[in-house]
Amino acid sequence: MNDRRRFQPKRMEVKDDFKEKVVDLRRVTRVVAGGKRFRFRATVIVGDEKGRVGVGVAKGADVAQAVDKAKTQARKNVVFVELKDNRTIPHETLAKYGAARVLVKPAAKGHGLKAGGSARFVLNLAGIKDASAKILSRTPNKLTNAIATVEALKKLKKHEGKKAPASQVVE
Repeated sequence: MNDRRRFQPKRMEVKDDFKEKVVDLRRVTRVVAGGKRFRFRATVIVGDEKGRVGVGVAKGADVAQAVDKAKTQARKNVVFVELKDNRTIPHETLAKYGAARVLVKPAAKGHGLKAGGSARFVLNLAGIKDASAKILSRTPNKLTNAIATVEALKKLKKHEGKKAPASQVVE
């Protein structure tokens, strides 16, 4: 009778080390024949502070549902950032997404993270401790600024340390 329950394997809880930050929460409206339908749109940034970061956006009937769906989307959109000395980025980078433009520069050890808005949350959750970021556009949209920062991090070249000059390379 209830023998099935006994033989089902127990589900293991998957523990991940992602931290999340809800950056933006908005009430959006759809106008239908009977009136207006309200939903919630959440923008969430997830990261493990070791070089992985992602941005997700989702809508739901209530705030909790929207945030949960956005977290799932963010985990699907995770990118890996190779950090120089586990503190900063290897070189300067500039990216554009929609109307948002973001400039991210590396900084010396001990400089700290100088960034504002959603760019700060993205860099912090990516594990970047020393860098400067500037949102160059005039848009106050947190979603596009966060995605532009992730696009800037995607443009980074891999850091391979010092290379020998071309004149010293023996073939």
